[in-house]
Amino acid sequence: MNQADEKQVLAAYRAVNAVDNAPAPWWLRALDRGKLSSRAEGHALEDAVTELLSARPGWVFVPWVDHGEIGYWEFVPSESGVYGPATPTTVQFTSTHRGWIHLVPAHHGPGRPHPIDFTLDDLRTQIEDIELIA
Repeated sequence: MNQADEKQVLAAYRAVNAVDNAPAPWWLRALDRGKLSSRAEGHALEDAVTELLSARPGWVFVPWVDHGEIGYWEFVPSESGVYGPATPTTVQFTSTHRGWIHLVPAHHGPGRPHPIDFTLDDLRTQIEDIELIA
C-alpha cells in the first residue's frame, strides 16, 4: 500500500469499499474524499509528528491499532492520573478534519474521551503545555 502505484491503491480501496467498509489508513480515506492531495503529503505529516514526538521524553509510538490503521503516540507520564491509572494522552491521525491530528487528553473512568481537532502547528506550539497537564 505504501509502495504500490497511488492510483492503483486508491482504485482498489474504492472497489473494496463499495462492497464493504474497507479498513484503511487515515491518509487513504482522506485521499479518497479529495481532502488530501497525495499519499506523500500524508506520510510527510506522519514523519513530522514522529520527528517532533520521538525527540521528546515520555512519548512512545504504539504500532498496533484497528485493522488498516497506523499507530498512535502516547504520552506515558500521563498514565499516572491523580486518582489512579489513567488512559494516557494520545496523538492520533484522522481523516475527519484538515488538521489530520486528534489530541485525546488523558482520562480516567468510564465514558469515551472527546478528541480535540489539532494541526501539526497546534501540536508544535502547545506540546509543552500538553506535557505539563500530565
